[in-house]
Amino acid sequence: MTDNNTWTAKIKRTFTSVLPVAENRKGKCIHCSRCCKLPNVCPFLRYRGKKSYCAIYPIRSLNCRKYPRTESECVTLKGCGYRFK
Repeated sequence: MTDNNTWTAKIKRTFTSVLPVAENRKGKCIHCSRCCKLPNVCPFLRYRGKKSYCAIYPIRSLNCRKYPRTESECVTLKGCGYRFK
């Protein structure tokens, strides 16, 4: 997998976030916070002990709601609760 942890990749993920999530995406968010650090730490990322959460979860952006939308966009496969079959 190529390194998609760049600002260019982030911009691409933002623009493509209006597209549907891949049908082969399985799993759920396990609050690992890896996606909240792409390519920098989100200012809305908060911690309660070792568990992370989003301070604006109900109104978070589409690219946050849908990440990882496709396997090719997924940078955080190791440790992420989402998988692609």
